[in-house]
Amino acid sequence: MTTPFWCVLAVLLLPLFLAFAGGYYRGKAFGAADNHDPRAQAAKLEGPGARAYAAQANAWEAAILFSATILTTHAAGLPAEAATPWALAFVAFRVLHGIFYIQDLDKARSLSFMGGMACIITLFVKAA
Repeated sequence: MTTPFWCVLAVLLLPLFLAFAGGYYRGKAFGAADNHDPRAQAAKLEGPGARAYAAQANAWEAAILFSATILTTHAAGLPAEAATPWALAFVAFRVLHGIFYIQDLDKARSLSFMGGMACIITLFVKAA
């Protein structure tokens, strides 16, 4: 399996790590995580906990875009070596995005989001 496909796996796992962060904040805020109705409990969070869940939702959205991008570059015949630096950069931008989101660093979060989108656009252009 090529590096860009390993990057897809990393990007697909990122929302799960953010879910664990959200679970930590649910336990911290409410004494325990409610597995019977976790979304209702998460909706009551404020501060870093609420941002962890927002980061998780955003990470799922980004995972869809990135997965489609890597499949498109592969189908178009773009060599993995040409896609690898951009795929790795995307993973780095998305990890930073989650960290910045939870820490409420809005400008850094927006820059990391834009960096990730630039990677996606670049990959599509290279595959054209």
